[in-house]
Amino acid sequence: MIRRVLIANRGEIAARVMRTCDTLGIETVLAASEADIASVPARMAARVVRLGPAPSAQSYLNIAAVIAAARAVQADAIHPGYGFLSENAAFAHACEAAGIIFIGPTEEQLKSVGDKLRAREIAQRAGLPVVPGGSVTGEAEARAMVAKIGCPVLVKAVGGGGGRGMKLIRDARETDATVALAMAEADAAFGDARIYMERYVERGRHVEVQVFGDGERVIHLGERDCSIQRRYQKLVEEAPAPALDAGLRARLHAAGVAYAQALKYRGAGTVEFLVDAAWGEFYFLEMNARIQVEHPVTEAITGLDLVAMQIAIAEGHPLTVAQSDIAFSGHAVEFRLNAEDPAHDFRPSPGTVTRAVFPAGEGVRVDTHIERGAAVPPFYDSLLAKIIVHGATRADAVARARTALAAARIDGVATNLPLHRAIAADAAFAKGGVDTQYRFPAVTEPQTT
Repeated sequence: MIRRVLIANRGEIAARVMRTCDTLGIETVLAASEADIASVPARMAARVVRLGPAPSAQSYLNIAAVIAAARAVQADAIHPGYGFLSENAAFAHACEAAGIIFIGPTEEQLKSVGDKLRAREIAQRAGLPVVPGGSVTGEAEARAMVAKIGCPVLVKAVGGGGGRGMKLIRDARETDATVALAMAEADAAFGDARIYMERYVERGRHVEVQVFGDGERVIHLGERDCSIQRRYQKLVEEAPAPALDAGLRARLHAAGVAYAQALKYRGAGTVEFLVDAAWGEFYFLEMNARIQVEHPVTEAITGLDLVAMQIAIAEGHPLTVAQSDIAFSGHAVEFRLNAEDPAHDFRPSPGTVTRAVFPAGEGVRVDTHIERGAAVPPFYDSLLAKIIVHGATRADAVARARTALAAARIDGVATNLPLHRAIAADAAFAKGGVDTQYRFPAVTEPQTT
């Protein structure tokens, strides 16, 4: 039984995990960097332990410091949230060695899906379709791969994600320079310069299947569409995915479960696919072995608490729900509010929030760690809040989103709130089924700071 959890994360996900722990009667201790020691999550936690200096490498990514913090407060378990150490196999190993429960999958499962080439091989063995491509070790092999699969080609880092090390080759003559840059970025971001290449699907949709496993049995909780992105990072997510044929939707669910079953997966995971809805085809992309930023839309349509499910599985309990128990209700959309300026190439906007007003009411949920006077440090991801809306139909959810976004106000730092209002009002978005080439609508309202 878990009685005390160290939350090795920050921001809205730290606050989110605390809410569930409070409901379950589990004491929370926040491991906070010096930049976050006075944050809203720090005030919410029963206790706070100073993790280290503000830079992530000296705090949230410092395995030894996190383990020492957990030991110091005699935590039974560590919840890693998302990002930072959440998918780090060495961290999962360190937790086990210290006798601390890691609220996540096993070390071996993290190794399997963290290496993109190994993850791709698992998908092929499980019978999932993959995008044509493969690994390359340098410019010569890259040129041969481009000649084999044809342009456009996407170059990806083997050891990471989030768009880092990812480059697009549209002309074969760009191969050498692009590959060299991708390898350098991958090495700098992940300490792993390995890359692989895949045929780039121009009009694909990013659709992911939420899975849960207990080490023996796997279920899915439906899918999410995350096609509205900037620099390969998600901005708007919704569930269920709109404008999908029922047969294609069912095949996606089956593929997600098959992949997790091949791993005998434990915990929360997301199997991500590139969908060519025009042709009724899809391809495996990767698996994220953690809770996702966009998990609230799945919670909205299923009525389940995904963090509570994570904790139960970490305690060794089997899944308490069968696939036949999962019922989907309505439609949900999530908008990520970031401290960045779309008018200036999404430039980060650290500073101090001078006003924070968030919407409320039926069908509206806000996950945030921001209030008036909150600091937005320059060291971390720029996510300020997530506005999640739920309606009986997608049209209801979109209408509710427009009202909710109109009511939100964040001053003191530049944000992408005006862009989200423009997206919610956009006819293409309202129709549903946009792909990753979705062009952002013009933002006419002035940015206030």
